[in-house]
Amino acid sequence: MEYKRLTLVCGHYGSGKTNVAVNFAFDLKKQYSNTAIADLDIVNPYFRTKDSREELAKAGIELICSEYAGTNIDIPAMPQQMYSITDDRTKRVIIDVGGDDRGALALGRLAPAITAENDYEMLLVINCYRPLTRDAAATVEVMREIEYAGGIPFTAIVNNSNLGEETTREDILASFEYAGEVSRLSSLPIKCTTVHDTVFGSVAGEINNLFPLKLQPKID
Repeated sequence: MEYKRLTLVCGHYGSGKTNVAVNFAFDLKKQYSNTAIADLDIVNPYFRTKDSREELAKAGIELICSEYAGTNIDIPAMPQQMYSITDDRTKRVIIDVGGDDRGALALGRLAPAITAENDYEMLLVINCYRPLTRDAAATVEVMREIEYAGGIPFTAIVNNSNLGEETTREDILASFEYAGEVSRLSSLPIKCTTVHDTVFGSVAGEINNLFPLKLQPKID
């Protein structure tokens, strides 16, 4: 998949944005040596990029996140290292933005520099199998709230509709109408459809722009 220098990944809580961000980082590393993933989610302490820190380190992917991520201490503050995202233009970065409008507020601090450089994608991760984004209209409403809070407009959609390990071929195919309606209402293209690697073979050849996804391990 092709990437801009900065790829921002954002969506509603439960959309699977963090898992998507981690998978994108591994894919990006295959193309660029100086690769990093930044966790801007300073609100949600339960499922963070840092859960994959060992796998990221083995792959040589820099992890930029709060020192308190993954602990019982939840302090809503960005580390100084976060500013290397915009200051060091030799670095390709996947940015895991906080879910919903509240989580996207941290993005506002970096938004002016990101938009000034203008080498970014802002990807909306959608999942029709989550309670608050089951229909396209509700999903687009969440999208507008995130844009307003973060100060950066979305540029494309990632259809990440899934039910975790229970996802079937039929679940993926059934999400297409929803994803198409989100695309129509938002006027955004669908960049890719993510498919769990165990189901990938059953839909390959039927769907354009498929991206195989490994589920992120959760570290307690």
